[in-house]
Amino acid sequence: MTAISDCFENLAHKRECALIPFITAGDPDIETTAEALRVLNHSGADIIELGVPYSDPLADGPVIQAAATRALQKGTTLDQVLEMLKATSPSLRVSSGKAAPIPIILFTYYNPILNRGIDKFLQQVADAGVAGLVVPDLPLEEAANLLKPAAEIGIDVTLLIAPTSSPERIEAIARASQGFIYLVSVTGVTGMRSQVETRVSDLLQKIRNYTEKPIGVGFGISQAEQARQVKEWGADAAIVGSAFVKRLAEGTPQQGLKAIAEFCQTLKSAIANP
Repeated sequence: MTAISDCFENLAHKRECALIPFITAGDPDIETTAEALRVLNHSGADIIELGVPYSDPLADGPVIQAAATRALQKGTTLDQVLEMLKATSPSLRVSSGKAAPIPIILFTYYNPILNRGIDKFLQQVADAGVAGLVVPDLPLEEAANLLKPAAEIGIDVTLLIAPTSSPERIEAIARASQGFIYLVSVTGVTGMRSQVETRVSDLLQKIRNYTEKPIGVGFGISQAEQARQVKEWGADAAIVGSAFVKRLAEGTPQQGLKAIAEFCQTLKSAIANP
């Protein structure tokens, strides 16, 4: 069993919904990213998604695009991110249940993986303590090229289901996705929305027709009430990105770290069992 599957199984036994915060590596700097991982670890995060800054982030909205631009302007590279993770990830432990490392998911586009070489990339991220990958521009038709070697090395590659996906495509993605299934709550890019679309409830039920794998809902969740709503609809995880990235970028690094700690605690309280 992988670290991500183990995490979801432990939470399911407690009837808990996972909280998965997202931050962008290198914004405002790589040292703050390392501290942010520790802060989120101690503030209720169950899994942490770490975005590798990329020059053409097609799936990202303005908040995360701006963070990636700032990180790249500071010279953040994939090698720096992996070096930081290698030093930091051993100290990140789940706060309850088994004393296992908290799973770190790397959010990266496909081109950097291909440029480095799939096998080399997977070995390097595994050595850095990465438990999973989300590759938003990885088409299902090419996913096997990454899924098979990733499974052999113990890394979960989680695939995304869009609101516009056909039943046939939902079934195929659900069958192939590893660790959990990432349900995109809106058509378009990441970003903060005032409410979560009600069709997410129907989409969750459609996916349940094809799989028992955990389902995480992301893209658009920015408030505790929204996280609670997707939990009530049956999601196994609430994935929150832009709202964390925005808070971490405001004020000094210490102010940003304090803000994400408080926000993480608020979100976790909203989806914890009464």
